[in-house]
Parts: sequence; structure tokens; C-alpha cells
Amino acid sequence: MVKHFSRMTGVRLTLLLLVVWQWGGAAWITAKAQLAQWLLQRAWGETLELQSEPVKPWPWADTWPVARLWVPGQDVDLYVLAGAQGNSLAFGPGHMHGTALPGEGLSVIGGHRDTHFGFLQQVAVGEEILLQTTAGNLVRYQVRGTEVVDSRKQPLLINPQERGLVLVTCYPFTALSPGGPLRYVVWAEEIAAYTHSI
Repeated sequence: MVKHFSRMTGVRLTLLLLVVWQWGGAAWITAKAQLAQWLLQRAWGETLELQSEPVKPWPWADTWPVARLWVPGQDVDLYVLAGAQGNSLAFGPGHMHGTALPGEGLSVIGGHRDTHFGFLQQVAVGEEILLQTTAGNLVRYQVRGTEVVDSRKQPLLINPQERGLVLVTCYPFTALSPGGPLRYVVWAEEIAAYTHSI
């Protein structure tokens, strides 16, 4: 009886420690994300003020903010980072190298479906997207369509002569395992550009 009680106590203690460890990990991730957003906001403010070299949000960062993205109908306000690789996408959506910088042509921005770009599943045709460039200019876009593509069979066909915005995330939004071949693509056309910031 005493052995059984000791074993049960040990199992309970182990489970309790696992729960505390998981909660601690979740709290750390949340705290890190909030700190990153504050640092990104500060770096974006300095970028707009200096309008020169990129301003890194922390000294060892290998990315920096290149635009600010608003989707008023979805209550979304995000900083777009340089590069659409994993180290950038952990902190926000990323601008895909090789496409026009945001506000300067047809720009592609990617983000994770389970964090920053989860809102894309609710975006509707005709919805407005606003983007602020590093020069402080505001560009308005309107969603003209969405589609699901298989990245193994259908590459994104980007026409460098066009002006617009392409937002890309993994699909389906409810997938249990990340990184499948399907992508959800939102195509938006530029409808106006202003030379003042908001």
C-alpha cells in the first residue's frame, strides 16, 4: 500500500512539474513576442525618422522592418520584416526578397497561418489593405481575389511591371502539421498612394 501511494505521488509530482514547465514555456514565448513587438515598433519609428540605413530591432537581428501593414476590417496592425525565412517569420510577416519593396511595385509578403497571417482566412474580396513604406508614404490596396495553390505544381507568377500586393500563407489554416505544399494567396491591387504618413 505504501509503495503504491509513493508511486502515485511520484506520478502526480511528475505530471505537475510537466504542466508547470509547459506553462513556463508558453509564458516565455508570450513575453518574448511582446518584447519583440515593442522593439519592432521602436525600430520602425527610427526607420521613419532617419530614412537611411535599416534599423535593426535588436543588435544581433538579421532582419529589420521594411513596412507597416494594416487591415482595418480585421483589426490587424503588423510590421513587415526583411526576408520571408523562418528567423524573420517568427516575429512577423516577411517581405520576399526578389520582389519589389512594399509600395514600389508587386510585392510579396509571407506569414505563418497560425500566428500573424491567421486573419487571411477572413479577408474578403473588396477589403482594404493599407501599407506604410519606409519613406512614410501610405499605399492603399483592395483585395481582388484569393486562391489556394500547390507550391509543388504552381509557382507564383509575379509580373515585375504590375503594382500590387500578394499575401501568402500555408494552407489549410487548421492543419495539424506545419509546412505542407498548399499556399493560400491573397491578391490585392493598388488603388491609391499618398505622400504623407498616418
